[in-house]
Amino acid sequence: MQGQIIKIVSNQYTIITEDKQELQVVAMGKLRLGQKPVVGDIVEYELLDGHYGMQKILERKNQLRRPAIANIDQAMIVMSAVDPAFSSILVDKLIFLIEYEDIEPVIVITKMDLVKDDDPVYEYIEDYRKSGYKVILSGHDFQLDDIKDALRGKVTVLTGQSGVGKSTLLNKLDPEFAAATQAISKALGRGKHTTRHTQLYPVNEGWLADTPGFSSLDFSWHDSATLAERIRDFQGLPQCRFKDCRHINEPDCQVKKAVEEGRVSSIRYKHYLEVVPLCNQRKEWQK
Repeated sequence: MQGQIIKIVSNQYTIITEDKQELQVVAMGKLRLGQKPVVGDIVEYELLDGHYGMQKILERKNQLRRPAIANIDQAMIVMSAVDPAFSSILVDKLIFLIEYEDIEPVIVITKMDLVKDDDPVYEYIEDYRKSGYKVILSGHDFQLDDIKDALRGKVTVLTGQSGVGKSTLLNKLDPEFAAATQAISKALGRGKHTTRHTQLYPVNEGWLADTPGFSSLDFSWHDSATLAERIRDFQGLPQCRFKDCRHINEPDCQVKKAVEEGRVSSIRYKHYLEVVPLCNQRKEWQK
């Protein structure tokens, strides 16, 4: 039988079965010696002597290190337009980390009711949408239909810095979900449940994991060549002269040409150049 892990506390695993039942399972001995199960894993289990035992972890389509979670459909990046001010560099770093793992980013900008029509945030919104990113606007009197539609039927990781209105958004989406995540945060210490306790909660026919800020915007494990291949803005362009082009100083680089011609976001490219030196710092990423 198959199920998906939705919560891990100590050595106790809670899975949701194919017929939507929650079961408590334990990892069998051979499993504990191998790959460590994480929230989001699809697993095979069976009933043994009155207890459910997890026998096998199926191949993951993707995985995040921090928080430890697998098989994610999308990551919802929540940023505010003001208080704190919108940070495109933070959004882009999160996009790079997310797209590196083949996860779809969705940008949600809160507090849009507090900005004027000529606010610079609209230029960023246009820039993201022009590049093909999904951007949803939210505010005090805004409807949540677009956010609910985005969550429906998907496994979503929610991330965003403190103070952007994420708790307010969660309360509107599902008060029970917001109360549960806040209780965990208070019990473990502010922000610590991003690494110590990750859990999927049912929201609008999908599953949502609240992760208030990835614990570290760490690119040292990442390969710069893979990053260059997976950034959406750089895709669909003619082949550069060199197959291993990093789009920095190489001649006949199609990405640099597209940036100069306005076909690729100069904002995203600038942030990409800032991130590249942070990559390939650890040999362990190859293992």
